[in-house]
Amino acid sequence: MSEVVETDYLVIGSGIAGLNFALLAAEHGRVVVITKKHPADTNTNWAQGGVAAVLASDDSFEQHVSDTLTAGDGLCDRKVVELCVTEGPVQVQRLLDIGVRLARDDKGQLDLGREGAHTRHRVVHWEDVTGREIQRALLAAVAKHPNITILDGHIAVDLLSMAKYGGDPACFGAYVLDANTGRVSTICARATVLATGGTGKVYIYTSNPNVATGDGVAMAYRLGAACGDLEFVQFHPTVLYHPHAGSFLISEALRGEGGVLKLATGETFMEKYHPMKSLASRDIVARAIDNELKKSGADCVFLDMTHLDPAFVRGRFPNIYEHCLSLGIDMTKQPIPVVPAAHYMCGGVKTDEHGATTVRGLYAIGECAFTGLHGANRLASNSLLEGMVFSTHAAAAVRDLPRTRPSQVAPWSYGGATDSNDAIVVSLNWDEIRRFMWSYVGIVRSDKRMERARRRIEILRDEIREYYMDFKITSDLVELRNLALVAHLIIESARRRKESRGLHFTLDYPDKLPEAHHSEIQLTDGPRS
Repeated sequence: MSEVVETDYLVIGSGIAGLNFALLAAEHGRVVVITKKHPADTNTNWAQGGVAAVLASDDSFEQHVSDTLTAGDGLCDRKVVELCVTEGPVQVQRLLDIGVRLARDDKGQLDLGREGAHTRHRVVHWEDVTGREIQRALLAAVAKHPNITILDGHIAVDLLSMAKYGGDPACFGAYVLDANTGRVSTICARATVLATGGTGKVYIYTSNPNVATGDGVAMAYRLGAACGDLEFVQFHPTVLYHPHAGSFLISEALRGEGGVLKLATGETFMEKYHPMKSLASRDIVARAIDNELKKSGADCVFLDMTHLDPAFVRGRFPNIYEHCLSLGIDMTKQPIPVVPAAHYMCGGVKTDEHGATTVRGLYAIGECAFTGLHGANRLASNSLLEGMVFSTHAAAAVRDLPRTRPSQVAPWSYGGATDSNDAIVVSLNWDEIRRFMWSYVGIVRSDKRMERARRRIEILRDEIREYYMDFKITSDLVELRNLALVAHLIIESARRRKESRGLHFTLDYPDKLPEAHHSEIQLTDGPRS
């Protein structure tokens, strides 16, 4: 029989949104944070750019709002944009109060960087490893709080629903697998908070860490929560192209500081696609690079920083400089080879301004949430801001939430499942999904490509479902199950959008519809295993 753990708040994920929520909620209740691997294995930790906020005298809330709406291609929720933008300075101050170090200029003022599609310098940062610094400070603060428990090496298997006990689909916790022991615990909570990050590992080429398998979206959908705008997957235009680079991101801040995209011939090309040239928004730059690569047959394009002062480049981007140098690329003397890769999910689990989903007791914050801030294309460095704003609102909203749970909770049961001796099935299915998603539901889509993807994912989901029922679960199998469902949801959402807007570009519907609309997808016949 599985262990039953009682807490006030269960947080699934340990990035900026989850940890900030935990710190605030711990002032009025007990918090358990579960994280799949080490607490620092998050998208936050990999974020290079920074936090966008209006802090300069030549900037304004109106301008930040306008830049966000323009990047979002008509699909942002203006009310949400205004909420996040106006709270930006307060959230930057909170980060400083927590102990986050941020770069300052010679006068001691916060140094403000500029990134693609921003018309002002407004991105606070710490060198080129801002996310790592935020993660460090948040984990240090969490470690000191007596009301917070972090369980690393734990992965949520499924959310607990009152519907299985004759009630509505209200959530009261989750089944949680300890990956080290194979034991499944039942964690009951007044509020369950999804802070699971992104879905980048659905694609073979991604800037995301291995943990980004869309677990929050998959679990919420199975519970019956509404999800939205899942077709809008942001492909970062510039990930380092090198056989030993892994998923190393070349920050958009390089283009913000004057970096220029070029072909192997040395020619520039972005002027053919947008007036802002290399500083155009990510959707435009990624499609432009994809188009140039397909025309030329080349493997990559290049980001040229060699015209800038070498001392400035080394000082502003020390981590990127050292990493490139370790691979034989001196970015002060030679252009950096780059390609696009899956980077950010603009949609997710649908929430209100307090992070509440359509299921009572379930909240979603950070990248796994669909708030309406990003629209059809995220403006650079708005994501860390979103994580701070909505985790703050969610922590306030759950303060007086009543406890909902059945008198007796059914323990996790393996039934007749046995240990698997055929783990190769998991890795092969994982690899196949990621490859056909890249080929058929990537930067440029078509009805034919998406139909191929739909047929493949249905076959694979049947295979995975059978495997899941027959064998005892492992963390790899849990992730594969979620990955397959998220791939299915992205495909279905993309097939339903009969236009090209923002990050969703389809050859069959190249024009934008006159009226913008969000997509929504929901399991309407009740929670499903």
